[in-house]
Order: sequence, then structure tokens, then C-alpha cells
Amino acid sequence: MYRYDSIDKAIVEDRAQEFRGQVSRRLTGEITEDQFKQMRLMNGLYLQLHAYMLRVAIPYGSLNSRQLRRLAHIARTFDKGYGHFTTRQNMQFHWIKLAQAPDILDSLAEVDLHAIQTSGNCIRNVTADPYAGATAEEVDDPRVWSEVLRQWSTLHPEFSFLPRKFKFAVTAAEHDRAAIRVHDIGLILHRNDEGELGFEVAVGGGQGRTPYLAPTIRQHLPAGSLLSYSQAILRVYNRHGRRDNKFKARIKILVAALGAEEFARQVEAEWARIVAEQPDADLPAIELARIRGAFTPMNFETLPPRSAAFDAAKAGDRAFARFVRNNVKVHKQAGYAVVEISLKAIGATPGDISAEQMDAVADLGERYSLDDIRVTHEQNVVLPHVKLDDVPALYAALEAAGLASANIGLISDIIACPGLDYCALANARAIPIAQSIAQHFADQDRAELIGELKIKISGCINACGHHHVGHIGILGVDKKGEEFYQLSLGGSGAEDASLASILGPALPANRVPEAVDQIVERYLALRQGEERFLDTFRRVGMAPFKEAVYAEAH
Repeated sequence: MYRYDSIDKAIVEDRAQEFRGQVSRRLTGEITEDQFKQMRLMNGLYLQLHAYMLRVAIPYGSLNSRQLRRLAHIARTFDKGYGHFTTRQNMQFHWIKLAQAPDILDSLAEVDLHAIQTSGNCIRNVTADPYAGATAEEVDDPRVWSEVLRQWSTLHPEFSFLPRKFKFAVTAAEHDRAAIRVHDIGLILHRNDEGELGFEVAVGGGQGRTPYLAPTIRQHLPAGSLLSYSQAILRVYNRHGRRDNKFKARIKILVAALGAEEFARQVEAEWARIVAEQPDADLPAIELARIRGAFTPMNFETLPPRSAAFDAAKAGDRAFARFVRNNVKVHKQAGYAVVEISLKAIGATPGDISAEQMDAVADLGERYSLDDIRVTHEQNVVLPHVKLDDVPALYAALEAAGLASANIGLISDIIACPGLDYCALANARAIPIAQSIAQHFADQDRAELIGELKIKISGCINACGHHHVGHIGILGVDKKGEEFYQLSLGGSGAEDASLASILGPALPANRVPEAVDQIVERYLALRQGEERFLDTFRRVGMAPFKEAVYAEAH
């Protein structure tokens, strides 16, 4: 993985020291909360319902064991003993004292972590496929290009005060594990007919109160032109994006208003000007080679494609066999596997991980995964390079740490935002709804019978829980001071991206697990062959599911 150089370290350390001074002035009353707000937001510090929340950037979801141990230390020392992984591959600490925030930033800086640009109207943390460097699907390593974007965008003077926040996602595989179509810019690495590496560029995706899937504005951008073309997109956005109404300020609104074709035309014209006037707008080949060198292939051993120990454990242990079916994925290197660690134990808070569990995963990543640990946008963790021989021992250690839930991609692997338990913007709680649904479907045999079914829950219209692209999406709404939940069906954040459609009137909290059960039972009755829930929904439409949930009410 990329290691910060002296420039990176200086930026992070200087920013931490600068913020210490800002916090000191706020604590003494030298500046007001309104004056301080923009300063703290540019350092990832939010004021939520009960305390400050600090959002730590995990660039393209990549960590080493030393960094994860430091996050565990921060959870113990400055929080309540846990952290929360988000749908942006970040970690949030929800119980931070303002006076201690500078100490946390100093502690993060020591291990090349920070909270820069995890908030504010700037380019946020760049996200990527958590299987990067481990899957045979990819045409190139998306982390290389994510790191290029990270370095280019950090404290970029032209793009630090955009009309609204801005998010990149990068993938290089046929299977989209980065949800690129719901980002401001989604980049898909591929090779054209001549074998040249480049990007399909999609712009104008997003969720919130006006969800859009990003349309493709360029089918093939030569890889070496990534920065100049990104600059052109952001300049068009900076020029025309609305600043008078934050609800209409995202680039998705601009792209929808202009139309993808006209937006693309303006970007191409701006790009031509940049190329003509700024010959150094793109990364020099020598610098790209330096960054790429940080992501050279791991020192994999030459192993047979089958493992006797692995096969014997599968045959002799039903629980291990279930874990393999759901959590163990194919690696590009013979004799290795990608192992996903679920943070969705039945009854747990989705995405939460205790300090002790962080330490355990750090130890296991160091011992079994070449010191490489990933975070997914679905609020889970990945050990990307595990020998098949080692998977049984890894499973035993995960079981001891309470991290062996074998439910990746199943109905209890629920995405949920913190909701009204923490967030001042929320209308309703999301965590208890996720817990109650997971408990309702705790039977593992039934969960596997149901198969892939992605439930995503947001506590408000800002859609931090990605409910618009859930197979079943759940949105918390406020009805005269009571929490209700609006269900939507048919969304997807993967390569078959689609926006969910509203099922019907919002339901009270105690009806949600029952409604999900009714939807599932109707799906099982309608399913043909090996159809996923999403396949069946797309074939039969909304009507059978609406009837299943609302018939009794009428």
C-alpha cells in the first residue's frame, strides 16, 4: 500500500497543528461557534446530537495493522470503546470531546491517517473496490488512480470551496463493488479495442432528496488524462453549480438541468482549453510510476489451487462451510482467498467495531493477509490475501472475536446510517430497525434460502444509508413527531445500478420487520430457478409486493 512521503506527512502534521490553534481559540471564546464551524468541518469534526463526531479518512478503504491498532487506541482513549465504519469507507467516532480533538489528530498523523476533507464543500475521501489487487476481474489496480486523485485533490486551491461536497469512486472490475453510478464522478477502468488503458467516465450520480444515476459522458478517457479531465469537470461545475440553494447545489442537479450531452460538450471544450494552456496539468509519467510502485503485486507464494486443510475443514464443520459459502471469495492467485469479515452480527449495530475487535483484525491482517486490510462501502472489512491453508485458523480466531457471522450479501448484512440515535439531521432511528430485521431473519438456513438480498436503511432523506439503491430500501420519516418508515424496492448500487421505487405509504416501526417478511415470502413464492430477489422484482414488478404488504390494511 502507499506510504506517505515527507510532503504527505508535512501536510497532515501542519493541518493537525493548525487545528489545535483553532480549537484553542474556540474554547477560550475568541471565536464563535459559527466562525469555528467551517474550520472544524474541514477537519472532519461534526457537532451531532450528543457530542462531537470525528470522521477519519481511510483512503480507498485501505489500512495496515498499525493504523487499525491506532484507531482501536483512539476508540479506547477518546471515545466509548468502538468506532463506526461508514458507506464512504471512513471511520467515525461519535463521542468526541472538543478539547481532545487536536490530540486525536496528532495521534492519527503519527500513523499517516487524518480527517482532512472528510467534510466540507470539497473533494471528499476517494473510494474504490475493496478487492483491488486481489481479484482477477480487474484490468488495473484502481488504488493507483485513487491515490493519484487523493494527492491531486488534497487542499487543491481551486476546488476547496465547491458549490457542494464532491465524491469520486473508482473500479476496475466488471462487478462494481464501489457503487460508481451514485457518485459525483464514477470511474471505470477498462481497455479499449486497441488495448489502451482508460476510463469510462460517469458524472452526476447521487442520492439524497433527488437521486440520480450518473450518466456516462465519455466512453474512453486515456488513463494519463485523468487529472486534466477531472479538472475540466470540476471547473464546469464550479462555474455553473448553484450556491444559492444547498439542496440544488450538487453536480447531479447541474448535469440533469443541462442534460448529459450538453454537460459533456462543455466539459470537452474546457478540457481542450486546459490541455492547450496547461501542458503540465496531468501527472508526469515518472510520478505515476512512483505511485504505481507502491502497489506492486504482493509477494505471493506459489501454492496449489486446492488446499487439503481447507477442504477437510469444509467437509467436517458445517459452520465453517457456511462461512466459506458466504464470506470467502475467489482470489486472483492460486492457493489464496479473499475473506470478508461481517460487522453485522445478529442484533449488532451495522458497521460498528469494538476496540478489541479492531486489535484482533489488525493481528489477523498482519498474520494472515500480508498486513493488508480493507474497508467496504457496505460497512464490512476485508482481508484480501489469505492462504486457503490459513482460512480455518482465521475463521476460528474470528469466531473467538465475535466476527464470524457468515452473512455477507444476505438479508441480515444490512447497511444502516447512525440515524436519530446520533445524527442531528435524522428524522428517525435506523439502527433499531436494522437490528429488528436481522433478528427476524436470524435463521441462517432461511437466510441462505432467500439468497442475495441487500437491505439499506437511512434515517433521513440525505440517504447516508444508500436506501435509494437497496434491493429493499428503508427511509425513516417523521409524521407529527412519530417515526415511520417508507419502503422502496428494486434498487441496486452494483454494475446493474437502478433506483428503487416506493412501495406504498410509510409504516410504523413495529410493522417494518413484518413487512419485509411479507415481501420475502412473496418473492420466494414467485421466484423462478436461481433468481435473486432483484431479478424476480424486475420480472414481476411492484404489484405483487404491494399487495403482500398492504392487502390486509384494506
